[in-house]
Amino acid sequence: MNDNFDILTKNGLSVTEGRKKILKLFLDNEGALAHADIERHTDAAFDRVTVYRTLQTFVDKGIIHQIPTTDNSILYALCRHKCGAGQHYDEHVHFICNSCGKTICLDDVTVPAVKLPKGFKPEQAAMVVTGVCDECK
Repeated sequence: MNDNFDILTKNGLSVTEGRKKILKLFLDNEGALAHADIERHTDAAFDRVTVYRTLQTFVDKGIIHQIPTTDNSILYALCRHKCGAGQHYDEHVHFICNSCGKTICLDDVTVPAVKLPKGFKPEQAAMVVTGVCDECK
């Protein structure tokens, strides 16, 4: 079995063709993917619900993380850090190109600390920077 698919077994998941195909899309893609992108790259055997459930399972297991967009949709990207089930360490900034929509994780830029009112407990922080990517400039 390809070492890349060990991600599935290490997270207690069975290695199915659907999971392998969706994971491969993330491994082969530098940027984030939308649900529609994933559907477009999988064959007809994977319906919308199967894709959605696989994505949710990958998020729950810490394999991928969600990126909110400026139009309130969600993109998904491979977790580059040692995330685990229920524990995401993806508090980095995301860049979204206004021209082509390419979305990438800026792993070297962290979301700044936010001082919350007393008694408040942060669970996740997200920051999105928009602009024009190097290919669109």
